[in-house]
Amino acid sequence: MQIFQGNILTCDGRDNVFQFLVERDGNIEYVGNNLPQQYKGQPRRNLEGRALLPAFSDTHIHLSSHALLAHSLDIREAGSLEEIGSLIGDYLRQNPGQFVLGFGVSPHNVAEQRLITRQDLDSFSLDRALMIVKYDGHACIINSAMINMLPPAIRKLPGFDREKGLLTREAFLQATSHITRQVSLRKLGPQILEAVNKMADKGLGLVHTAEGVGFPLDMDIRVIRLLSRGLTSGFQIRIFFQTMNLNRAKKFRLPRVGGCFATALDGCLGSVDAALQKPYSHDSRWRGILFYTDREVREFVKKANREGLHVQLHAIGDEAFNQAISAFARAREDCPWEDHRHSIIHACLPTPWGLEQAAQLGLTFVVQPAFLNWPLEPREYLEKILGDRIHNYLPLQTMIKQGIRLTGSSDAPCTFPDPLQGISAACNHFLPGESLSITQALRLFTCNGAWLSCDETERGSLERGKIADLIILNKNPLDLSPSSLNSLQVEETILGGQVFTPEKSSWPRLLLNSLLNRNAHF
Repeated sequence: MQIFQGNILTCDGRDNVFQFLVERDGNIEYVGNNLPQQYKGQPRRNLEGRALLPAFSDTHIHLSSHALLAHSLDIREAGSLEEIGSLIGDYLRQNPGQFVLGFGVSPHNVAEQRLITRQDLDSFSLDRALMIVKYDGHACIINSAMINMLPPAIRKLPGFDREKGLLTREAFLQATSHITRQVSLRKLGPQILEAVNKMADKGLGLVHTAEGVGFPLDMDIRVIRLLSRGLTSGFQIRIFFQTMNLNRAKKFRLPRVGGCFATALDGCLGSVDAALQKPYSHDSRWRGILFYTDREVREFVKKANREGLHVQLHAIGDEAFNQAISAFARAREDCPWEDHRHSIIHACLPTPWGLEQAAQLGLTFVVQPAFLNWPLEPREYLEKILGDRIHNYLPLQTMIKQGIRLTGSSDAPCTFPDPLQGISAACNHFLPGESLSITQALRLFTCNGAWLSCDETERGSLERGKIADLIILNKNPLDLSPSSLNSLQVEETILGGQVFTPEKSSWPRLLLNSLLNRNAHF
């Protein structure tokens, strides 16, 4: 049994703040201001100005990609093309192999203010195949050696630019699928375990991962299911299958479908292929692109809704946002729902009509507040391509006032899975009036996230009978100004009443744990 005394931020329906919490056998036995008689005289853990909160959630990451790219070439901090070349050279010398994956290239944080090209990569290496994924995760740049590795069919797809080495749209998706087939699954498992450990250090106890990125036999989903069952720390993983083929999703008996990639309705602002209603401000001939027709999206959502699946669609531009809203509306007309938990990821440029409809439909928006303060995609760039539409970019407070539930996420590997960064960004929006209160921002990464995956009866808030998934922060966030939130740190993560210890299980042990834990949630 543990008794905590101090700032107990419950994140419950009333955002109660209490003085005591009692944990016993991994569950919360009591929370309130008056410690019952039976606990008096027992040892107490005084928080002394710190704060106890529910463990955080991140409701949209790409776990396998995040884990894989964390062990690849990271060039997000490079300040020039010369520095990128130096990082690539060092990586090539230290990592033999057939090809090299890199992540994080952006035209906005290098001195030259341009994206690297095939010619740049060829100058760094002609012998080894290179694929450098852009910071937004929706495009990549490859060198000539990598072009020669790709099947001829991929080189004919829309979005393949041989001259620049730039792959977007279908070409990027298919090239990514081709490359992931070469990834060692023996290494992927330990890499995911390492990612879990680092996320728990940031206070995370629950993540929603979008999977299905081209691994043969959907091995990314199989590996994550195995790991999720085999974890001993209490860390929770919920899977969204990124497919419009419902037979593939039903094969795994997953209750959720959607995410990005195959279920993305448009691209992104970084690659200027998010679908807009009016042309981009810097190019009057270009409005981005919808990846599917209205009919295709409607049929997918309708069928998935009939199957009782929780549907999640990627929509960044206002045209894609309206397409998603219309599809969900048609699905409700076809088969009325009671507790669907359907959601839209990103919703960066919502329309007034769409917001009103989303509230009526009971949709959830899975937002990434860290995008508001993203050096790899700065506000100046967004103003250039969007013009006045920047004043409608991710209007968090407007969404909440409309009655829409928001959950917080990182979209890792795009931004790091660190909820405190997201909370700080949400409370310091660059648009007047769109910042969230600290209490509202905490709910994005706690109770709202648990609700989205139907975990609210067990997790997400500090209430009697729930699992004791807790974090201790070095300060009480409610005592801070929004501008001081970046001083918050997670001091301790407690899952199921136990201080989190890093997962170090071997594959045989994980397999045994998985077989013994057949009732694990996904």
